[in-house]
Amino acid sequence: MIPVPYNSIVCAAAGGGAREPLFRNPSSSASVYLLQFNCNRRRINTNNRRNNNNNFMDSNNNMRTESYLRHVDSRKLMPNGAGHIPHLKAVILGEALASEEDDLVLPSKEFSDQANVHSPEQYMEMYKRSIEDPDGFWSEIASQFYWKQKWGEKVCDENFDVRDGKIKIEWFKGGITNVCYNCLDRNIEAGLGDKVALYWEGNEPGLDGSLTYSQLLNQVCQVANYLKDIGVKKGDAVIVYLPMINELPITMLACARIGAVHSVVFAGFSAESLAQRITDCKPKAVITCNAVRRGTKPILLKDIVDAAINDSAKDGVSVDVCLVYDNPVALKREDTKWTQGRDIWWQDVIPKYPSTCPVEWVDAEDPLFLLYTSGSTGKPKGVLHTAGGYMVYTATTFKYAFDYKPSDIYWCTADCGWITGHSYVTYGPLLNGATVLVYEGVIYFKTEIYCSLVDAKKFKAIISRRQKLSPGLSVIKAPNYPDAGRCWDIVDKYKVSIFYTAPTLVRSLMRDGEAVRYLYALMFTVYLCAIDLRINAFGFWIRYVTRYSRKSLRVLGSVGEPINPSAWRLLSISNNLIFYIKWHSEGFLIPRFQVVLQCSRRFKVPYLGYLVANRNWWLHGILTSDDWITPLPGAWAQKPGSATFPFFGIQPVIVDEKGVEIDGECSGYLCIKKSWPGAFRTLYGDHERYETTYFKPFAGYYFSGDGCRRDKDGYHWLTGRVDDVINVSGHRIGTAEVESALVSHPQCAEAAVVGVEHEVKGQGIYAFVTLVDSVPYSEDLRKDLILTVRKQIGAFAAPDKIHWAPGLPKTRSGKIMRRILRKIASRQLDELGDTSTLADPNVVKQLIEFSDS
Repeated sequence: MIPVPYNSIVCAAAGGGAREPLFRNPSSSASVYLLQFNCNRRRINTNNRRNNNNNFMDSNNNMRTESYLRHVDSRKLMPNGAGHIPHLKAVILGEALASEEDDLVLPSKEFSDQANVHSPEQYMEMYKRSIEDPDGFWSEIASQFYWKQKWGEKVCDENFDVRDGKIKIEWFKGGITNVCYNCLDRNIEAGLGDKVALYWEGNEPGLDGSLTYSQLLNQVCQVANYLKDIGVKKGDAVIVYLPMINELPITMLACARIGAVHSVVFAGFSAESLAQRITDCKPKAVITCNAVRRGTKPILLKDIVDAAINDSAKDGVSVDVCLVYDNPVALKREDTKWTQGRDIWWQDVIPKYPSTCPVEWVDAEDPLFLLYTSGSTGKPKGVLHTAGGYMVYTATTFKYAFDYKPSDIYWCTADCGWITGHSYVTYGPLLNGATVLVYEGVIYFKTEIYCSLVDAKKFKAIISRRQKLSPGLSVIKAPNYPDAGRCWDIVDKYKVSIFYTAPTLVRSLMRDGEAVRYLYALMFTVYLCAIDLRINAFGFWIRYVTRYSRKSLRVLGSVGEPINPSAWRLLSISNNLIFYIKWHSEGFLIPRFQVVLQCSRRFKVPYLGYLVANRNWWLHGILTSDDWITPLPGAWAQKPGSATFPFFGIQPVIVDEKGVEIDGECSGYLCIKKSWPGAFRTLYGDHERYETTYFKPFAGYYFSGDGCRRDKDGYHWLTGRVDDVINVSGHRIGTAEVESALVSHPQCAEAAVVGVEHEVKGQGIYAFVTLVDSVPYSEDLRKDLILTVRKQIGAFAAPDKIHWAPGLPKTRSGKIMRRILRKIASRQLDELGDTSTLADPNVVKQLIEFSDS
């Protein structure tokens, strides 16, 4: 059960009738309803209503295939308003997954009414036009930006079929524009010159700053003038290896202003990885920082750059200019290693340049930036995005996916070294005239939970009877700096309303089994106290969270690995508990917010916060900038774990192994039928590899590389990367399915599954399993985990090997490095590759030590 605001209860309760409050604080005029979700489970029966929609179902109750809208029409049938939230049982980690898809989670009427897309009907109208008239739809949006010269007659010119020749994607060809001008000058001309563009919060508390749009433009122009002075011109590459300081987006915008192509490299990559990128794009300059602190740990970035430049020189690529930002908090200038004639301090030259710089106008199809994949072996792939289409599409996705309003303060904790940082720290927000918070530190969550009751004995009895736990302290362990309240301190300090981060919290919750069970017990006790015991003096608080108000939060987002429905529901409970429910003498105070959370790659996977939650599917993480299939806040009902429906202009199809489109309820390979403005155009210097990877697997389509399931209501579900599909004796098994089954076991915190060669079955299933804290490894538990998979999926999906994993190899952004797991599973320990980007490289050593356990 979850507390629901008084004015939403009519929509939330089954039957919709008014009820006597179940729990009332006599000192307050506000009433709080507590719903019991594990009894009389309410499902919205869309089948009957769907049968009455002649455009969606035929007389045999099958989905019709005449229309491209056949898989999105169901949105019109979903009721709006505050709806049911999954029952309490659904958040228990041991729950099976089979019947979950019938549950719907609906946005509140209050939120929908103010949303940019406020109803299924509005979405359908916009989506229909984006498909039937893409030229008109995108031209209308593109016209909101400044173009020195409008594009030609063709808005889009494409060849999506390798059988018809070279793959080509062009949008707004002939249109002359500049992304930096549209981010800054255009907004200043619109009267936003004094509006804060960037807030900066340093790693150390108390270090902060801000730049208005006018001030930001001045600094961008100074850097742009310096780059021009050292010979950087339109089309030249510039490598940027900076931490999350304002100078990072400033440099990106400066490159865009003069038509240079920036290639931001995450300031956590090794010298070897950086050298590969330098060798490939041959930059005119490298821009870096002498050092940075992450928490208390100094990272000597300049030393890494020096080693990378030396390595690239051995391959015949020299770097003549290395611009270094002096960060005295991390390293004194005199302690910085220096190469005379090549290195130059940022602070010694940039302020001397004029604060105005002419714009280099570029064609819409001219390059904007390169972003390299990390790769497991061989040459990294340089993804090339162009100016016009990227600008239009990224701005549009930011506006609608985050439900952006001009009054919002937006904070994305992603690093600009990843595509999220490009699209949703720098370009997307600034193109919309937003105020962006840039945070130098790293966000993790640590939560200490305390509970108190007037009648502690009665509470203990309840817990012992229902959950076999005793009240007390439970700690969810994860690093943070300087303490676990930093995140919420920043939210309060800047009045953040849109918060976009990684799902570290839910992983921490799932890892700490005692804390998870305690949360469940606590939630269930709220219900018991209100219903059975009628205790009106119940209170609890969560240290490091409730000391801050967080009242400004309106939209939440999260990005990370694929989230299974169990984790989705866990987050639905923990968000309400940890983030947003606070006890006061007046009663429960629940801010009205929309939660938007993002799963791996580009499928938008919703999470439940107050009433509805969503964020996008991260498809090909570094490769695309776009939202393909995504819930829109306030627009329609969601299902836990589903990506729901396509964004404007996206025509997803599911094909079989022969490339034949499959209609209705099905599983297969996810492809895109037509291009969209934000699609990346090629792999730098290797267009053949671009075509082979993305267009040759299924001729006539762009192949996402992911498997997908579409349910009977037209909702899309990510089943995992196709290269993460394991073929066991002819059965194609998505690794995500096996992982979901494993983590449904109450003693499994996290799992990662890879395929290994098997002499009989072709491939076997190898599972790395992290247990909740304090649970010992045992053969009985190993057998129980295998049995769980057999029950939920089938005997053919049972893991051949359970490898105990104290931790999994993850990047600092939370992405599991599965290539490392494959090498460990295959005992190819001499081919582990680059592990420098791992948050904790020692995890690899631990996994190897556990190989034979």
